[in-house]
Amino acid sequence: MSDTALLVIDVQVGVVDGELRAARLDAVLDHLNLAIAKARQRGYPVIFVQHEDDDLQRGSDAWQLHPKLAVQEGDIRVFKRFGDSFCDTDLTEQLSATEISKLWIGGCATDFCIDSTLRNAVSRGYQVTVIRDGHTTLSAFALSGEQVIDHFNAAWSATSATPKPLRVVTAAEL
Repeated sequence: MSDTALLVIDVQVGVVDGELRAARLDAVLDHLNLAIAKARQRGYPVIFVQHEDDDLQRGSDAWQLHPKLAVQEGDIRVFKRFGDSFCDTDLTEQLSATEISKLWIGGCATDFCIDSTLRNAVSRGYQVTVIRDGHTTLSAFALSGEQVIDHFNAAWSATSATPKPLRVVTAAEL
């Protein structure tokens, strides 16, 4: 049994390809699919996290996983209502049931759901690897989506005060 799982967070039609298109989306989808292929090749569980709220109703077209993702029957699904994928979900139980201690993380949104999930994962004792080229976001505030992605990759790469190493690598390096 594996000790590693891949989390693909909020790569849903209405999140990444709705009114606004997420930064670097086509490349991110390609890199996530590479990570998915590598995870499956190694026998790692692939977990798709899907956000839902009043504007993203479960079952709606916008709520669906992006059609370019390499989703397979048997992949684990986690449904959330908050930015952090651990908050009020069954993610902890899913990971505990398969004795996962390491996580590969990618998806959307870099500055919200990805960041809050990885910080909580680190606090819970998971060894986290962020897929440098496998996460995206929308332009936020005064920064472009590209600037946000680059900023968080740099910040996460410089983070050393964690119980276990926080790694930031490309999908090809997984």
